[in-house]
Amino acid sequence: MSRSPRPATWTALTFAAVGALALSACTSPASGETGAGDEELTVLLISSHEGASQWLKDEYEKKTGVSINPVIVPYDEIGAKLSLDQQSGANTIDVAAPWYVSIGDLAADGSIQDLSEWIESDDEIDTEDFIPDIYDPYTLVAGKRYGLPFDGDTHVLFYNKEILERNGFTEPPATWDEYVAQAKAITENESANGVYGAAVFGQKSPLILGASFANRLAGFGGEFVGADGKPSINSPEAIAAAESLRDISEHALPTPAETAFGEGNAAWFNGKVAFIENWTDLGVGSQDPNTGSLVADKWGVVTLPVGDASVESRASLVAGFTWVIAGNTDKTELAKDFIKWASSSEVNEALLTSLPPTGIDPNRVSSLESDSYGEQYPELQEVNRATLSGALAWPTGENAGQAAQVLVDELAKYLAGDGTAKETLDRVQSEWEELLG
Repeated sequence: MSRSPRPATWTALTFAAVGALALSACTSPASGETGAGDEELTVLLISSHEGASQWLKDEYEKKTGVSINPVIVPYDEIGAKLSLDQQSGANTIDVAAPWYVSIGDLAADGSIQDLSEWIESDDEIDTEDFIPDIYDPYTLVAGKRYGLPFDGDTHVLFYNKEILERNGFTEPPATWDEYVAQAKAITENESANGVYGAAVFGQKSPLILGASFANRLAGFGGEFVGADGKPSINSPEAIAAAESLRDISEHALPTPAETAFGEGNAAWFNGKVAFIENWTDLGVGSQDPNTGSLVADKWGVVTLPVGDASVESRASLVAGFTWVIAGNTDKTELAKDFIKWASSSEVNEALLTSLPPTGIDPNRVSSLESDSYGEQYPELQEVNRATLSGALAWPTGENAGQAAQVLVDELAKYLAGDGTAKETLDRVQSEWEELLG
């Protein structure tokens, strides 16, 4: 996921060479049926995917003659925008790429189509190539498939090698306790010079504060929902995750409650923080001279820390976006052709390595393991392999988005000093039981 706001140069259209390589082999039956410039698809995307949208627009038009009309909205408005468009009867949207957690609500109100039969019958989609830990959470609700994965977002831990070295640390932290200890020492040593131990995403949004909590929930071995399908958000692991988040907030870039993508990334690119939990495409931006990055060749990246040495590190699917087809579009066949192409291995591989960065992370095993990705970004390829087994996903289904907001509202109060982690998560558990069953 590309983190907004991003310098304008990140969305410049300089993708022709990569596009030609990536798309020459990507064909589908519907491609020959599309018209030459007389057909159009309106595609709803978040602002963080604007660079990717320009790439997709250029290449699909070149491939098929079909015009793509991107409609760009803030990341926290895309689900509501799609639902309103469909429920109001405006029906201006044909295709969208919303947060995967919203799929259940969009399906329940008829805003997106059930694509199960098509996906199952079209071998060219090659569903077995999708990263398994991503495929089901991103597309499956109550046994039905509603889309195809687009941006395989996971968080990892980036660190500034120079800051660690001058503070006497030879290795990045392996546990969350070590993370807090290193960040505390760095902040104490360097905050007078505007350098802090960590940038912590704490703004009250499921994709920001919710991501920071989910990272720790994964690291402590917890789950949002238990094996019995019931919420388990007040488990001992979840309580430890919340406590760890409050611990690090005391030693972070001021102030965590106001820190989102823009603030955190700016501090990172300017060399002002030692650590940042972020999407793997941050490494692409860190090396791109057009971002104004001051940390090129000075950073490292590892998988997220764990609660203790007995717990295996695992990925946290904190964001993630899925191609869906609007419920009331009259261009379903054309929309299918587009999302099959846009979710293909060739397209995903091209978007992973494009400069300027497109903000897209792996959605397929083949693109994750591709030679081009491994040659250009071997460290990112390695940490992204954590998505291949045991990743933590948010709940999906009806009311999942509301449940996520309930969690971050309560966490925000806790981080501001209101009560204990157990009291906070007990309240969340009670509300989740009503919302999610």
